[in-house]
Amino acid sequence: MKHLFVLLLGLAATLPACSQAGAEADPVVMRVGGRNITRSEFEYNYNKNNTEGVIDRKSVDEYAELFVNYKLKVLAAEAARMDTLASFRREFRLYRDQQIRPLLSSPEAEEREVRAYYDQMVEQIGPAGLIQPAHIFVRLAQQADAATAARAKQRIDSLHAALVAGADFATLAREKSDDAAAAARDGVLGWIGPRQTLKEFEDAAYALQPGQMSAPVLSPVGWHIIRMLDRKQVEPYDTLRADIARFLEGRGLKDRIAQQRIDSLVLASHGGMTAEDVLDAEAARLAAEDSDLKYLIQEYHDGLLLFEISKTQVWDPAAVDTAGLESLFKKNKKQYAWAEPEGPRFSGIVFHTRRAEDIKAVKKSLKRVDESAWTDTIRSQFNKDSVMVRVERRLFKQGDNAFVDHQVFGAKTAPTPVKDFPHSSVLGRKMKRGPERWTDVRAAVVADHQKAREDAFVADLRRRFSVEIYKDKLSTVNNH
Repeated sequence: MKHLFVLLLGLAATLPACSQAGAEADPVVMRVGGRNITRSEFEYNYNKNNTEGVIDRKSVDEYAELFVNYKLKVLAAEAARMDTLASFRREFRLYRDQQIRPLLSSPEAEEREVRAYYDQMVEQIGPAGLIQPAHIFVRLAQQADAATAARAKQRIDSLHAALVAGADFATLAREKSDDAAAAARDGVLGWIGPRQTLKEFEDAAYALQPGQMSAPVLSPVGWHIIRMLDRKQVEPYDTLRADIARFLEGRGLKDRIAQQRIDSLVLASHGGMTAEDVLDAEAARLAAEDSDLKYLIQEYHDGLLLFEISKTQVWDPAAVDTAGLESLFKKNKKQYAWAEPEGPRFSGIVFHTRRAEDIKAVKKSLKRVDESAWTDTIRSQFNKDSVMVRVERRLFKQGDNAFVDHQVFGAKTAPTPVKDFPHSSVLGRKMKRGPERWTDVRAAVVADHQKAREDAFVADLRRRFSVEIYKDKLSTVNNH
């Protein structure tokens, strides 16, 4: 890799005119934290995220601000060295290699594999060719006793006699054969070649010409009456090529060829490169040749970092900041009023037990436990070894749950008991005027707290890193 880097530097030094031409063809539209963002990179991301089906499509200028925030978070993740974590490197390489490995296969190598498969198939089939038989089957286990074997023999002889007397083969196969799969196709089997089925069956079938029928044939699995439908030699290569290629591709043809190329490059390096080094070099080469591939890989790289930095700096801290969540709820209580007009709510659990006495036991165990821990307490005290209590915790409104409607909101119709859990009860709080605690509207409060924390995080990043947007160059996006 070091030699490759030096070579690239040397080439760059000797080709200033080409570099200048490239810059003019793909100008820098912004600099984020000292890093250039070219028009092609911005266009790739803008066009991918602003397709016709997007509900909230952004203008180029609107998207530019969002893109800056995105890049700032990536810079923050790199500054925190998240891109050096083994977990990040493992996941990124896995995705990148999924994109790269198929591209290491060449059409010439694939053609050789397809041709080799065809040639091997022709050799295996030989002059005997392929046959398409149908059969009527009477199953007989090898360990069957004499009485069972006699009944099977009598049955196959009876079927054969009926066929000799003029009975329709397809009808008897559908109605009498023990091979259900073939019976559904009038007894017809697929095209088969030598050594692809039971020897006894194969020997008898290959002795038939189209239209001929065998006497009962005994194989290790039972009795067969075979009718030959057709025979043929293997079709020419050009006729079968597409089918063989699809078959081999479904069994990892491209990946196998890619691995052969990787192994050969490692071998040619005489110990100077590992398979990982080869994939790094090949990824760089292919990305240089295909900008869409380059930006697809970079998008995944940056997306992983965005997820990690958002998780550690925004989502998780906000979700566990109970003091902040409670303060936000109290300051904005009216904002979290019920979205639907009027109507009370019930915050709590509905639980169902196998035994009547467990209703009282559940309520007693939860008496001094915070609501947020109710389901965990039931799991540890009643469902540790087997499920004795089924529970659902949520914020209910009228119509959400028949048991809540009956026991809390006064519905007259009693709900149907839950199968295997016939005893049911509820536990919680009925609220008439709106949520009383932030936990009553947990999802909305957490989302708002995360949004506020993200805004503060982005504002801090804007102070830490320089941002320059070149409006004249940005105006040429999708307009050049």
